[in-house]
Amino acid sequence: MSEEIHVLIVDDDFHVAKLHATYVDSVPGFKPLNPVGSAEQALRAANTQHPDLVLLDVYLPDAFGLDLLPTLDTDVLILSAAAEAASVRQALRRGAIGYLIKPFTAEDLTQRLRAYARYRRMLPGQQTVDQDTIERAVRTLNPSQPGGTSRARSATETAVLEALQPGEQYSTMAVARHIGVSRATAQRYLSALVDDGAVDIQLRYGNTGRPEHRYTLAQ
Repeated sequence: MSEEIHVLIVDDDFHVAKLHATYVDSVPGFKPLNPVGSAEQALRAANTQHPDLVLLDVYLPDAFGLDLLPTLDTDVLILSAAAEAASVRQALRRGAIGYLIKPFTAEDLTQRLRAYARYRRMLPGQQTVDQDTIERAVRTLNPSQPGGTSRARSATETAVLEALQPGEQYSTMAVARHIGVSRATAQRYLSALVDDGAVDIQLRYGNTGRPEHRYTLAQ
């Protein structure tokens, strides 16, 4: 990932917010902003710091968190103990990209963040995409659905993914050199990512006429 994804945590419990910030900071490519504890502070931080992702609680001291959704011009993942079906439907109806019920583990949030990073890679900037790409990106947001991944990624596997830039093709050796591992190790992780659907593989014929595998982020 070439740029850090900035995350704003909105939770009125300071200790919970601090814990979630620690979770976010442990995921490569993500940077937590200073957590805030109210709707007013959330709006101010969103307008001045322009986070890429907001982790929003439903119950805030000065407003209902879901009422903030239409006013936040950014991606929002709900983290809340509110487990009522009506709250979930309202959150999704108002644009939340997901809903994670408290309490959850660090790994639960890590999987959601990594899925979000893949989602952003699939839909970069102003690039034109096709319908299949849109559907794959939407499925990727939920790691429990087909098209995402239900398993945690190791540090090396994550490094391999982050070495691949959208629209670019890479050889196994190029990836190995970039992350500092052997060719065999890079090949093993690339193959797993191809099976996962996160990476596409193509054959390219060089000057010798021998085919060479080239890898690119799944589109």
